[in-house]
Amino acid sequence: MGGQTSVTGAVAGVLAALLAAVSLLTTSARLGDHRATATGTRWMGGGAVVWAGGVALRPVAENTGLMVSFADLLVLVGTVLLAGGALIASGRSLSGTAVLRLVTDSYLCAVSLFLVGWVVALRRVYEQADPATFTFTMLPPMLALLVTCAAVPSAVRGRAAPPAAAGVGVLATTTVAGIAEAVARLTDAVPPVWSVMLAPMAFLLLAAVPWAVRESGPPPGGRPVGNLIALVPLVLVGVATVTLLVHLAGMRAFQPVTGVVLLAGSAVLLLLFRVFVLSGANARLRRLAALGDRQLRELAESTGDVVLLCDYEGIVREIGAGVEVTYGYRPDELVGGTIFEYIHPEDVPGIQAALRAMGFEDDGGSPGACMIACRVRAADGTWRPTESVATRHVGGEDLLLVTTRDVSDEEALRNQVAHLTFHDGVTGLPNRAYFEERTREVLSGRAGHVAVIFLDLDGFTSVNDSVGHASGDYLLGQAARRLRGAVRADDTLARWGGDEFAVLVETGGEAQIAVDMAERLLRAVSQEPFRVADRDVALTASVGVAFAEDEMPAGDLIRNADVAMARAKELGGRRVEVFAAQMHADVVRRLELAADLQRALIEQQFAIEYQPVVDLATSRVTAVEALVRWWRGSVFVPPEQFLGPAEDTGLIVPLSEWILREACREVAAWRASSWDIGLSVNLSARQITAPRFVETVEEALSESGLPASALTLEVIEEMLVEDAEETIRRLSELRALGVRLAIDDFGTGYASLAFLRQLPVDMIKIDPSFVSGLGRDDTLTLLTRTIVRLGHDLGLIVVAEGIERPEQLELLREMGCTRGQGFLVARPMAARGVDSLMRTSLTV
Repeated sequence: MGGQTSVTGAVAGVLAALLAAVSLLTTSARLGDHRATATGTRWMGGGAVVWAGGVALRPVAENTGLMVSFADLLVLVGTVLLAGGALIASGRSLSGTAVLRLVTDSYLCAVSLFLVGWVVALRRVYEQADPATFTFTMLPPMLALLVTCAAVPSAVRGRAAPPAAAGVGVLATTTVAGIAEAVARLTDAVPPVWSVMLAPMAFLLLAAVPWAVRESGPPPGGRPVGNLIALVPLVLVGVATVTLLVHLAGMRAFQPVTGVVLLAGSAVLLLLFRVFVLSGANARLRRLAALGDRQLRELAESTGDVVLLCDYEGIVREIGAGVEVTYGYRPDELVGGTIFEYIHPEDVPGIQAALRAMGFEDDGGSPGACMIACRVRAADGTWRPTESVATRHVGGEDLLLVTTRDVSDEEALRNQVAHLTFHDGVTGLPNRAYFEERTREVLSGRAGHVAVIFLDLDGFTSVNDSVGHASGDYLLGQAARRLRGAVRADDTLARWGGDEFAVLVETGGEAQIAVDMAERLLRAVSQEPFRVADRDVALTASVGVAFAEDEMPAGDLIRNADVAMARAKELGGRRVEVFAAQMHADVVRRLELAADLQRALIEQQFAIEYQPVVDLATSRVTAVEALVRWWRGSVFVPPEQFLGPAEDTGLIVPLSEWILREACREVAAWRASSWDIGLSVNLSARQITAPRFVETVEEALSESGLPASALTLEVIEEMLVEDAEETIRRLSELRALGVRLAIDDFGTGYASLAFLRQLPVDMIKIDPSFVSGLGRDDTLTLLTRTIVRLGHDLGLIVVAEGIERPEQLELLREMGCTRGQGFLVARPMAARGVDSLMRTSLTV
């Protein structure tokens, strides 16, 4: 600008610092969830304001002739505030030891940098100035250097790296600029332009960082970066030492400066103090290691293990007293002897090889260990199975620490488990693993003359829910006894799992044998009730039969019987179904549809259409109902074909969450255009019972900005009947958020009036089957009128669905129905259609 350098620098510094302060303080208001970052940002903003005040007063203070003016103090205070803000924004919590280490490291760094600067340039400035003037002039920038050295490690290691790092950058530049200005003041020179403009540029960068970096994460590097930072003070001390030695070696006559000598001496004393502290810490760690070794042995003894020390030849050097309790030997009998005298001869070669291998390992590696399983002879002559862990290099000696445990009880338990591997613990029948192996064995020699029968108890789940699982297991035992009495001696009856049983039948080529047996099994289960928990429980069964074909794998035969049984259950149960190829094709088709649904979710093949809901009195659009659509490539898949499989497979949960988020986002955008419109979304049964159902709805509202009162969630009455208590509890939690609730297809489900009393419902939607009969069926017309009147009496919004004829609309208006939707009112449309509707008119 052609003015003086100091004035130009002051103007640029003030403007840049104030801009940074405004940016930082504005950013802190957006960081409510990140308290440390927000607080640190406010500190840095305040520091920038104070620094700007000091810089603004500096040209005026220069005319006073003082060595350290009020402006310099303001600059120093601003620097301290900036450093404090950088430390707070870094998010690090420092212990007392860490604070002490940080202070000492920063002092070492500052002193080292000053000594290097002294040798390079400052000693010449000192020779031209008065010592007191030099000291007081250089004191503020040196203090700023100390503060900067303290802030750098936390800023680099902390969680909020970009803002903190930018703050440290400002500290570094203002410190350099302060040193340059102090040197210029001492030499009566004009500060260089680069030193004047360095700080303003840094403040401009600090102003931009909060807006350029939206989210901050942990800085890369982790522990390696921390280790490098810890080495910086030592490196700087080494550099300063070398610089001083070179300087002293090259000077013929040297007049020592007291302040410089004191600073160098304080750095040496501080290093000696650090060495003393580290020595004490190392001694403490060695004591802890010795204590840990002793406690390890005591712990092993207290658990009943036998602990011994031996060499790699197996000679026992020391053994614990637990050997007498476990094996009956006194410790002095075993010391000096070899462990191989008490190990089973068959196990000795393997153990000797393991010990030799441990002795050959590289001594420079980490302590090695190996697991040894063998049989040990006790004093009574019995062989006890044991498990031992041998660890080498114990206490720095060439010995092995061996911890031995008697596992006789565990061995007996393993044998019992091995027996139960192929048997069911509840019914005593062979289990699934045995049945599969037996089926493979039979098919390998008699293909074409074998059948598999699958049987599932209908309604068994309700038994567990009503009388408990223990009583349910008792019922399964009764069922197993009945089924065992209905099969032949050569047939294999097994419990497949849960309440399913399987029978392997060798038909001898007569298929009717298997069918007759399936009928007998069905009668055995259904002919009379089971007696459980002092009550009679009547059950039926679904039975599937599959016949083996030539070279058919056992897995396919079992699968076919399972498919036939599932088909019998789908048809209502209490029946026998014989497998047909079409059954498998249906199952495969259903699996393919489920796979396509999952792929469609990943590839975003779904779309949402919105059907307007209008006020019947004014024809004004009050809400839209979100309806999902699926384009499978170029083929449209009707919702009734994929919503059921999606519900069965559980994919309805992620699909419903996507619908909710997308619809909330779209409707929130329309509401932002001054259109007071609501949103209705249908809920599925699986979605309501999902673990994070309520949280998902809350997140969708928060992310989109849609008010909770603008969202209506619709449920059908059947959902309220199944697990009614849990469903009502979750829906009540949604109601507490402010979300509205509606009962869809009202009048076709169960116990509607009871649930209207228990659940705070805002809306009922009349089922289209009622609306379709308006004007043609007097009974349906009367029922619809009754529902409308009931809704009005309860203070509910009544919505009629499926309005397709003008006379339906007129009758609903005459009944006083509040709102309606249907093809006559408006067909479902894509978001673009709703946008067009919004731009043209708010009515349809």
